[in-house]
Amino acid sequence: MAKKIIGFIKLQVPAGDAKPAPPIGPALGQRGLNIMEFCKAFNAKTAQIEKGTPIPVVITAFADRSFTFEMRQPPVTFFLKKAAGLKIGKKPASGSKTPGKGGFVGKVTEAQIVEIAGKKMVDMNCDSVESAVSMIRGSARAMGLEVVG
Repeated sequence: MAKKIIGFIKLQVPAGDAKPAPPIGPALGQRGLNIMEFCKAFNAKTAQIEKGTPIPVVITAFADRSFTFEMRQPPVTFFLKKAAGLKIGKKPASGSKTPGKGGFVGKVTEAQIVEIAGKKMVDMNCDSVESAVSMIRGSARAMGLEVVG
């Protein structure tokens, strides 16, 4: 018989850096889940990924206080900032304060956008690479990045 699901918890956790501190601790604690068990399992699963990469996680909480979690690809903005050479880390660089009014903060090539689309295709709500490229191109423009090539 299937376990009864009591809820889903969506978090964005840095790869290899899950700690019982907020936001993980309170989110799991209010559902009665074992926080350290999640931290150990998550850190073990993300050990091969570059440390600090933001990983979206969907945790499924069951009535018997057990859980499963599913990891997704990092956000498109992370890939775009990395491709444009913008600062990523504790205090990441943001996009343009006034996108669409000139003043680009960086450049990404069409080849880089196609590469990002290939990585993010599994998480995106589209059925072709061309539509994924179009969505990512729009995200780049909205961040104030110039798409060249």
